[in-house]
Amino acid sequence: MNLKNKTIIVTGGARDIGREVSKKLGSQGAKLAINYFGSKDLAQSLQQELSEMGCESIIVQGDMTSQADVQALVDQALELGGQIHGLVNVAGGLVERQTIDVMEEDFFNKIMSLNLNSTFLTTKLASAHMDQGASIVNLASQAGRDGGGPGASAYATSKGAVMTFTRAMAKELGPKGIRVNSLCPGMISTTFHDTFTQDAVRTNVANGTPLRREGRPEEVANAVSYLLSEEASFITGNNIDINGGLLFS
Repeated sequence: MNLKNKTIIVTGGARDIGREVSKKLGSQGAKLAINYFGSKDLAQSLQQELSEMGCESIIVQGDMTSQADVQALVDQALELGGQIHGLVNVAGGLVERQTIDVMEEDFFNKIMSLNLNSTFLTTKLASAHMDQGASIVNLASQAGRDGGGPGASAYATSKGAVMTFTRAMAKELGPKGIRVNSLCPGMISTTFHDTFTQDAVRTNVANGTPLRREGRPEEVANAVSYLLSEEASFITGNNIDINGGLLFS
């Protein structure tokens, strides 16, 4: 797959899955506008890695729930190539586990904004500069299909909304030749699960997976690069599971 000279935005692109996505796309010749929120050191070290492999990139700090910050990211991406060929929405998160009995409306709205509004804003502002052959890949979650684990109802709901938004945008942007898909990762070995999932639970989930292991961030990155490429030119509106067979949809 060849993404040479394609200008691609990656939100949340400095760590874990986003970092592997950035490295994979960079290895294929893409020009990258990489957003980060609080991981400046990681973003700078990533940019150094990309430079060493010959990839042109910029790193842009910003809150993807802020329209002004998203617009600034898009504007700087346009300076790389004058047009945007791809968008990968990785930014988002669980923040913390809260059950309905303790959850306040402000927390629920925060999680929805973090995962859904960010995807809406980046899609709205970036797609205005996309043309035939462009591709958007959203990061949803297996939680969007099965409701998530204990205390993850807000996160699961927001990721389910991302899946529905993906389908809607595939219909709306399809006539312009823009494809929109999402990935629904299961348990991927990242700091997300280091933070929010107990080791015993991770072991049990891995043992219950047909492949008997957690996924790796680079395996998600491989799927992202495929969906951005011309090899996936007739694939749109899909929410693709990447979970080692843990959940069949």
